[in-house]
Amino acid sequence: MCGIAGIISSNARNYRDEIQKMTDSLKHRGPDSSHYEFYDHAALGHRRLSIIDLSENGKQPMFSNTKNECIVLNGEIYGYQDIKKKYAEYPYRGGSDTEVILAMYQRKQENLIHDLPGMFAFAVWDDQRQQLFCARDRFGEKPFYYAFGNNNEFIFASEIKAILASGLIQPKVSSEALSHYLQYGYVSTYQSIYSNIFTLPPAHQLIWKDGKITVSRYYSMPAKDRTISLSDAKEEFVYLLKNAVKKQLIADVEVGSFLSGGLDSSSVVAMVDEFLPHQTTISFGYDHKDNELKYAKEIADKYNTHHIEVHEKKEDLVSSLLKISPFFDEPFADASFIPHYEICKYAKENLTVVLSGDVGDELFGGYHFYTVENKLKNHFSYKNMVAQFGLKLYQKLKSTSYLTQKNLQYSSIMDFHLNAVRNAFDKKERNLLGVTANYFQDYSFTPDPDSLNDIMRIDLENYVPANMMVKSDRMAMANSLEVRTPFLDLDFAEFCIQLPDQLKLDEKNDKIILREAMGSYWTETIRKRHKQGFGLGVKNWFAEENLMNLSNDLLTNSNHKVFNFIDYKATQQFLQKDEKHWNLLQLALWADNNQSIL
Repeated sequence: MCGIAGIISSNARNYRDEIQKMTDSLKHRGPDSSHYEFYDHAALGHRRLSIIDLSENGKQPMFSNTKNECIVLNGEIYGYQDIKKKYAEYPYRGGSDTEVILAMYQRKQENLIHDLPGMFAFAVWDDQRQQLFCARDRFGEKPFYYAFGNNNEFIFASEIKAILASGLIQPKVSSEALSHYLQYGYVSTYQSIYSNIFTLPPAHQLIWKDGKITVSRYYSMPAKDRTISLSDAKEEFVYLLKNAVKKQLIADVEVGSFLSGGLDSSSVVAMVDEFLPHQTTISFGYDHKDNELKYAKEIADKYNTHHIEVHEKKEDLVSSLLKISPFFDEPFADASFIPHYEICKYAKENLTVVLSGDVGDELFGGYHFYTVENKLKNHFSYKNMVAQFGLKLYQKLKSTSYLTQKNLQYSSIMDFHLNAVRNAFDKKERNLLGVTANYFQDYSFTPDPDSLNDIMRIDLENYVPANMMVKSDRMAMANSLEVRTPFLDLDFAEFCIQLPDQLKLDEKNDKIILREAMGSYWTETIRKRHKQGFGLGVKNWFAEENLMNLSNDLLTNSNHKVFNFIDYKATQQFLQKDEKHWNLLQLALWADNNQSIL
């Protein structure tokens, strides 16, 4: 895992100071070494976190054997040893996965991307073609940002802070991105918080040539469901998950696992045990009665792991916020980033690479609201106008159920999902705050508004890369830790995406395929578990005096930078110690962290 940076310009060798400032700002992503390479028209920089091929042969930027091509890579190419055999004609100098991409590029140029698995963001400079080829992995595990400088330089990096560190651009806040943040609590995966700094979306490639860029999608997730029996699905599920975990255990350092005691992380630990006896597991819990440490301990004991428990008293929440929030570069409101940072910090004391059980809920149907939406789908026909009229009349006479009320309010379960479940400030509230712009999202497929599986596909395209993967990448990299996500292995993820929704959940059960396939690998207590949140929640946090003091400092001061973007008077009515309040507080923290450039 690493940090990458680059400047493409007609006089690239003159940008030594700028490229160093960029990579210096990414030191947390790669503390082991820093290197730069220059062509006449390309300056490439890299910060290294040594994981595969710890020798000098693995350092980047990495030249090809001809030195015509040079690459900077952030990520891991899983199963690269098998790919390497297919390109045996290339004169490899080391054992890194990075060099395999160079071998692929020499034979296939941009077409290599269709055969490249793993989590990655990379750039290859081709000096003969005077062309830069960049790509980002299919599910957005690794970040890639770019911009055009004041003199039309093409600038790219792993994080926004590196682009800003170049001093070549003055950022401008995007009203559309701000609106998206207020609505969902994170910035869209298809844009950044700045209108003149861009993100390369997941599953997209970028080609720079002659001062112009072309961005295109190279992959779309499967849009249709399979027909498969539960017994066949269980067998294939276990086979593919074992294979995914096996590939992601490859490293020249120890690989451990996060273990929450939930179904997903317990499954990953069980699969690791097939290949790595006496693995290291690490669990995190706040010192309150509802923490999950006891469940994690059960699985750790079952598989005889070297188990590390982190007990966090959460004594100074504000200090944690002030320390952690700058790592995001953009406003980010998922409150679980605080415990996520802490577990990464403690994991780094013992490990450099950790496997995570992230994205199980989106692949297997684990969120409670998916169950609610499944009931909504079958409850009343929201498309039947007669039924709607009758229910509205009925409501005047007798109170109706929550589900019936939701049926009346929304046109489809997708409408409910996007505007009731994953929603902080609705359009009316955003307008009240003075943010009138809207961001309209296209998808790589045409979703059926009544399909539960298509709702999960939308979450995989939007929520997962923009929220979950941002949190995972930034909190891990803040501690110079690599986190790998076996559930996002391409073969395994595609299999799960195509499973019919009745193998994922029904009106009583969630994660059906996971429970059926992996139940024998868990303890009896774990088999009976349902999803539990990570941490105490913001309502408990606002009970602390120091957090309210911070809120007052930032959100009741009409001269604060945040009120350049939202209305001060309207903001005051949303400070109710709830999710909306937290959302606004994180926005104000972002503005505070970046006040020198806003």
